[in-house]
Amino acid sequence: MGEVLEALELARRLVRLDTRGGGERAAADLVAGVLDDAGFDVRLQEPVRGRANVIARTGPALSRVPVTFTGHLDTVPADPSGWSFDPLSGEVRGGRLLGRGSSDMKAGVACQIEAAVRASRDGGCPVQLVFTFGEETGCDGAAELGEDALAPADLLVVAEPTGDRTVLGHKGTLWLRATARGVSAHGSRPELGRNALVALAAAATRVHGHRDWPVSPTHGPVTVNVGTFHAGVQPNLVPDHAEMRIDVRTIPEFGSGEAVARIAELCGAEIGIERLVDLPGVASDPAAPGMADVLETLEPGSSARRPQYATYFTDASVLTAKLGEPAVVVFGPGDPEQAHVTDETCSVANIETATKAFYALLRR
Repeated sequence: MGEVLEALELARRLVRLDTRGGGERAAADLVAGVLDDAGFDVRLQEPVRGRANVIARTGPALSRVPVTFTGHLDTVPADPSGWSFDPLSGEVRGGRLLGRGSSDMKAGVACQIEAAVRASRDGGCPVQLVFTFGEETGCDGAAELGEDALAPADLLVVAEPTGDRTVLGHKGTLWLRATARGVSAHGSRPELGRNALVALAAAATRVHGHRDWPVSPTHGPVTVNVGTFHAGVQPNLVPDHAEMRIDVRTIPEFGSGEAVARIAELCGAEIGIERLVDLPGVASDPAAPGMADVLETLEPGSSARRPQYATYFTDASVLTAKLGEPAVVVFGPGDPEQAHVTDETCSVANIETATKAFYALLRR
């Protein structure tokens, strides 16, 4: 149980560090220090002040490392006023770790680190660890990593929250900005202007109300969410500019190009469409050589069931190309339903299971 207790303690320390939308350097320093003390070759990259990636390796130099572990150090925001406990709590109550990032995904990072350190001491296979900043806003940290900073890998394991179930990839992600332009006028003479807010609101309603999105037999349906809307300055002014942002989750059969075309059609010719984030989906072949062994090591019995794919995106969208197109498995202790929620928690039992599974993978 020693390694499990150490993984939990590291997870608690990470949760207590405020990395809500930034400030990941503190978490990077913590994990880099743990890995450096364990004899890993560690590099810390800080392309943006206060925001850092960590790359660490152990074992002999190889043209391709067998396994790369990855996770992100940032979390989404958390307003304490809406929580029943401190978002930076790090406490354990009722068998659960409390705090923002406990499930998504600081517990997963801690499990990977503890398993890698233990396996290195016990003669496990060479492993590369990549921990990033800014994943939640579009894989910003992963995008900053040069290919020369990473060794190619045969397998990429992403410790995003899956409830300790093996997941073989995820949908693609497309974030769009839709803009309407109008003509300003006095609020008492609206007929002299052209209301950009009204035009964009009508477009938002059409997008939101559309139901005929394609469905993939493996990845499920395309989903579309109107996430933000900004327009107007004050009531007595006809707004001449309005902007909304849209989140689209794509599937292998309906990629970002098709999605942009469909959204543009729904919005209408007067609405401008701009891509903000365009991340490809990930899909590993469960029948690929060695994959069944990987799945059984992480989650016994999982190779026999139908492959599962996540709805969220991960750094695998960016890292796979930089790592020489490895197979990808998403597996972590966090509860998927806990990601981004108020009063986020993570099962301590899942942390135990994930740490042992990652260790077994490196020792197999």
